Amino acid sequence: MSETETATFAGGCFWCMVQPFETFPGIKKVLSGYTGGTVANPTYEQVKSQTTGHTEAVKIWFDPQVVSYQQLVELYWQQTDPTDAGGQFQDRGSNYRPVIFVNSEAQAQIARASRQALQDREQFTKPIVTKIEVAQPFYPAEERHQQFYRKNPARMAQQEAGGREAFIKQHWTQK
Repeated sequence: MSETETATFAGGCFWCMVQPFETFPGIKKVLSGYTGGTVANPTYEQVKSQTTGHTEAVKIWFDPQVVSYQQLVELYWQQTDPTDAGGQFQDRGSNYRPVIFVNSEAQAQIARASRQALQDREQFTKPIVTKIEVAQPFYPAEERHQQFYRKNPARMAQQEAGGREAFIKQHWTQK
């Protein structure tokens, strides 16, 4: 039986963060949820109110024999605007802030080095502001939010059209 590790990333609306990871080789499971806040088992409505301190995030279970944490961090960057600390695309507020939540010092070192390499490439005119924080308890989101891209493709297309898709094409497709 192969080993499983976890990674947790926040990059705006968690609906938009599931598919890129779920369809990547070596991924066993991707779960939408909330992390980084002060309330146990928050609801979507509580998190959306920005009163709990939580961030929408995805928790990823992966096989490190197939995909490395480094590869996941690189994929993460390509789903976000790492220069926007106030949210992501049309989703504004602290509950949509970009964060890499690390489970170990090894993950922290990889994330910090990757963030510095991204900054050094000068791919963006603004500084990289994505935070790297120690993983906090992760609370799964309600079932209606899980695998949203499969359940609600039309709504998902509207969400992507809010700036994420265009940003990715502009900044990542030709890199």
